[in-house]
Amino acid sequence: MNALSYALLSMLVRKPCSGYELMKLLQAFWQAKHSQIYPLLAKLEKEQLVTFEHIGQTGKPDKKIYSITEAGTAALREWIDKQPASLQLERDEFLIKLYAIGIAEPQTAIKLFEERREAMLERMHRLEAEMQLMESEPVEVTSYKSKQFGRYLLYQRRVRLLKEEMAWIEWVLPLLMQ
Repeated sequence: MNALSYALLSMLVRKPCSGYELMKLLQAFWQAKHSQIYPLLAKLEKEQLVTFEHIGQTGKPDKKIYSITEAGTAALREWIDKQPASLQLERDEFLIKLYAIGIAEPQTAIKLFEERREAMLERMHRLEAEMQLMESEPVEVTSYKSKQFGRYLLYQRRVRLLKEEMAWIEWVLPLLMQ
């Protein structure tokens, strides 16, 4: 199985989801398209790692709500226990532009960084709102045994990384204005 398969199983440990919901949940840490997710869900179902329930909808196509099976939970646990996590690969167009920023006009460079800061701020507000929702639930999200614990840790990490990048941008901007 590939890492995206395990990512899908990880999402389903927390709660049953449709393919669309899985894609939205994955956006916090993984970029995956419908064309990747649905074939993998079919493969996981064939391997009896997930099951699904058809939900009829009026005015829309029926949807499938996927749940992880005991075999899926065991496969996920084995992957967590025995496979070291690979190092993060980063593909960020901004960083490519940054590498050659010296050839850009100063105003273009400033605009690039200001746009990045705005995008980071928007993403951070969205994640903070999600964390507030998690924290308002009756279950303690900061408890290791909570099904929300891993998601909460992930969102905390993303917010902290965003804050660090925004602080770095604030450090860079005066350098561009010299």
